[in-house]
Amino acid sequence: MKALILAGGKGTRLRPLTYAMAKQLVPVANKPILYYAMDSLYQAGIRDFGVIISPETGKDVEESLQVWLKPDTRITYILQIEPAGLAHAVKIARHYLGDDDFIMYLGDNLINADLGSHIADFKKAGYHASILLKQVSNPSSFGVAELDACGQVRQLVEKPKVPKSDLALVGVYLFTHHIFEAIANIQPSWRGELEITDAIQRMIEDGRMVHSRVHEGWWLDTGKKDDLLAANTVVLGEYAQARIQGEVDAASSLRGAVQVGAGSVLKNVQVSGPAMIGENCYLENTQIGPYTSLGNGCRLIDCRVENSVLLEECVIESVPGKIEQSLLGKGCRIIKSPLSQQSHKYLLADHSEIEVL
Repeated sequence: MKALILAGGKGTRLRPLTYAMAKQLVPVANKPILYYAMDSLYQAGIRDFGVIISPETGKDVEESLQVWLKPDTRITYILQIEPAGLAHAVKIARHYLGDDDFIMYLGDNLINADLGSHIADFKKAGYHASILLKQVSNPSSFGVAELDACGQVRQLVEKPKVPKSDLALVGVYLFTHHIFEAIANIQPSWRGELEITDAIQRMIEDGRMVHSRVHEGWWLDTGKKDDLLAANTVVLGEYAQARIQGEVDAASSLRGAVQVGAGSVLKNVQVSGPAMIGENCYLENTQIGPYTSLGNGCRLIDCRVENSVLLEECVIESVPGKIEQSLLGKGCRIIKSPLSQQSHKYLLADHSEIEVL
């Protein structure tokens, strides 16, 4: 079985961060989101990967996956010029997929699912498609499935105004080659996109066997800043372990699951886990955590940061108060101004956001 990973799109909901990087490469617990998808599929036995990329960020995705690449894996990159829908991504991948069964995974989702058993059930039962569902509190924000009394999929609707269930489509799908016939017989939605929900609905109408499984674990969509911070909290809580590879002085205190990377130096620092501090960071007179991850090369002096994600080489110095619920891109600097407390100086990219209290 092959895998089709969607790592394209423009990431508009995460701007300005995604002006400079692909949304799938934003780190959660100091690991690119895309790597979680690749690892999960690899553990399920997948070795042949097709990756949908965009013109804007495709090169960055390729370079990042060269770091992830395993000796027994193969990656084929498929360029999607415009984000014209999930079904469109499948359509343009036909030359790669051929008539093979495949699993499609949205590269900006985090799911703690046993994909191996999901794939095994799909193969054993001979389904034409299988979808993963999750109960959500806001189904109108997602593709929604309506099931019959036996649990079979009766109808799929993309972002319905009046949902008929609370079962949202998680970003994992299994298909046979019959999906291509269905895509050929649908039209773009009101959004101008070829919707995968419409294609699966067409399979149902054509009498194909469409199976569903309700996912009981966590599923995290990282498309927005608050969603990404929530994902960082969940992943740190589940995977962070106490591991100190850097230098921590006697005046520092580390509580809970705290990871400190090689080459990092902590002087008079209090860290409340779960938290991750990358490599070659310098922290002094600072409080960190809980639920905070710092990328490599960060420098924090005389500050307090919690429930935040800082990418590589961020600098925070002598900032009064507490920084929380924040997402800082690579090389961001927050420093105390020599001006009076009534004055502020900013250099901001498009769509930046600052809350002044």
